[in-house]
Amino acid sequence: MQQVSFRQMKDGTREDYVLLDELEEAFNQGLVDRLMQALRNLENTLSGYQVSRLEHSLQTAARAEADGADDDMIAGALLHDLGDELAPYNHSQLAASIIRPYVRAEVTWVVRHHGLFQKVYYAHHFGEDPYERDRYRDHPWYQSCIDFCERYDQASFDPDYPTPTLDHFEPLLRRVFSRAPFDPAVIGQEEPA
Repeated sequence: MQQVSFRQMKDGTREDYVLLDELEEAFNQGLVDRLMQALRNLENTLSGYQVSRLEHSLQTAARAEADGADDDMIAGALLHDLGDELAPYNHSQLAASIIRPYVRAEVTWVVRHHGLFQKVYYAHHFGEDPYERDRYRDHPWYQSCIDFCERYDQASFDPDYPTPTLDHFEPLLRRVFSRAPFDPAVIGQEEPA
């Protein structure tokens, strides 16, 4: 296996960095395969619900699809809880970071904030403010996040819901993640202030 000549980045040559760029490009071709495996891993995590985290993710995406959402939002819905295993206290931000280079900024914002917005359903049981989300009331994507949580996310814990398989969403993931990362024509403007 080819390796760079340096032990510190500052000592790298052009040839070293060209090699790394080529290897990274080849590695990145397997991103959807790794995402599919990460989703499969949600089958065996965080118990207590009537469905697995994978089934929840599939249902969330299926509800978005049935609602006529575009590929970006469906991909966001499918991957919104991908961070549960590694970042249980900021899973929303981890999932948003994964999708950010490939979807419009609105979807990234919705996924990034869905954990906070979901608190409207349960925070009162713990003496917390269920309307903490209202600090974003004037944000242009505030209602999009409310809609995502209400129509797709919070409703997707139903063992009787006709849930498609992960394979159903693979072509969509391949379309979305085959885009050039950070293409301004796709992601649009960065998050509004």
